[in-house]
Amino acid sequence: MVPASLREVLSRLPTGVTVLTVGGERGHGMTANAFCSVSLDPPLALCCVARPARIHEAILSTRSFGVSLLAADQQHLARYFADRTRPQGMAQFDGVDWVPGPRTGAPLLAGALAWVECGLTEVYHGGDHSIFLGEVLMSSRGSDQDALLFFAGAFHQIAAPGRPAESV
Repeated sequence: MVPASLREVLSRLPTGVTVLTVGGERGHGMTANAFCSVSLDPPLALCCVARPARIHEAILSTRSFGVSLLAADQQHLARYFADRTRPQGMAQFDGVDWVPGPRTGAPLLAGALAWVECGLTEVYHGGDHSIFLGEVLMSSRGSDQDALLFFAGAFHQIAAPGRPAESV
């Protein structure tokens, strides 16, 4: 059991909000804030996923994953992909605007700040999670928008350069 004090301390670290995705037969999406860049040369990124999560087996099966970095106005998508009662498989993307990633076919959400597609290179044991290390196969950036952040148990936004910050 995680001490409440550790959970409280870690909630003070602002994080970006992403949706991890896998396409094809094992199609699935999941809101995650445990995503980061590891290296620029070679280009590597990682995500951490709880082993019981449905997307865990999907990533292992497809050996790839997509990442959509959410904009401030996409809080509804963060909540949707965190909701365990949404449809399973590719049906969960029916009401969502997305395109298949050009390298992996993983759904990439329209209107996001940026997108990354990764080929799985390593899997590391990390307590009750797996740390998926991926080679970045493709990355692209959307338009300059405010970013969605998670801090102290709530969603917030950080302004794009030249714009004032607000809470959402």
